[in-house]
Amino acid sequence: MHAITIPQPGGPEALVWSKVEDPVPGEGEVLVEVAATAVNRADLLQRQGNYAPPPGASPYPGLECSGTVAALGPGVAGWAVGDEVCALLAGGGYAEKVVVPVGQLLPIPRGLGLVAAAALPEVAATVWSNLFMVAHLHPGETVLLHGGASGIGTMAIQLAKAVGAKVVVTAGSDKKLARCKELGADVLVNYREQDFVEQVREATGGHGADVILDIMGAKYLSRNVEALALAGRLVIIGLQGGRTGELDLGVLLAKRAAVVATSLRPRPLAEKAAIVAAVREHVWPLIESGVVKPIIDRVLPLAEASQGHRALEAGEQVGKIVLQA
Repeated sequence: MHAITIPQPGGPEALVWSKVEDPVPGEGEVLVEVAATAVNRADLLQRQGNYAPPPGASPYPGLECSGTVAALGPGVAGWAVGDEVCALLAGGGYAEKVVVPVGQLLPIPRGLGLVAAAALPEVAATVWSNLFMVAHLHPGETVLLHGGASGIGTMAIQLAKAVGAKVVVTAGSDKKLARCKELGADVLVNYREQDFVEQVREATGGHGADVILDIMGAKYLSRNVEALALAGRLVIIGLQGGRTGELDLGVLLAKRAAVVATSLRPRPLAEKAAIVAAVREHVWPLIESGVVKPIIDRVLPLAEASQGHRALEAGEQVGKIVLQA
């Protein structure tokens, strides 16, 4: 088969379309013939040499895919060769075939094609696990989403609105904020021109954000805590603004607030399977009913994955960049 390899870490040009050995499914695994995958920021980090795949995972980038079941490993039940699926991966999506633990497979939501479905597994699993399984976002609460126009952000807006939360988003342009508003965001903050702490306080009558989903890390740490409500929950899922910051624990104590940092890729198989099962139970019905939809900025050929990396690094996109095999 062919796959995108990284012979040497570097810029987008480091991605090389190469002929490699076909993967073989083992116990509890399924071989999927890939129809499409999507670009995630973790792929950029891996390409740069800053985010190695977990032990035992495919060396190729790609944290999600859609496609057709091509073979079943020993001990697999509930799936058949020919089934159309999408999947959460620890790696290997940038390839013509990939092996997937059976607990990370999902059916294609009714009404969606294979290409659109490739944009779902990583964002759906990330958003559902963090906003609802970790932060326990409830109806009527206020959530602040940094990077509202990103793949994570566009999914988070829709899911938060679906459960009845008030949504505040940050983005770096009025064009991106307008797209967030179309998806249901209630309060729009241009972080280049406005202070998100002040905007959150104004929008909530001084209450603050009950939940914050943060991709920035150190750069926003103190201001995020400042923006939290009493008993607020800050969930950090990215470090685009650095990894080392200062935190006034007195402020955190006074607010009886929580700061949690999570990652999805290196989790044990059982934890990923539980998240995928929750996504299938809670998110898939919303997609099939049309309440939530994948937001796709563009579709590129898989062999031209470098173009997708350049676009994501430049911050050009709204939603996901899909790579079609």
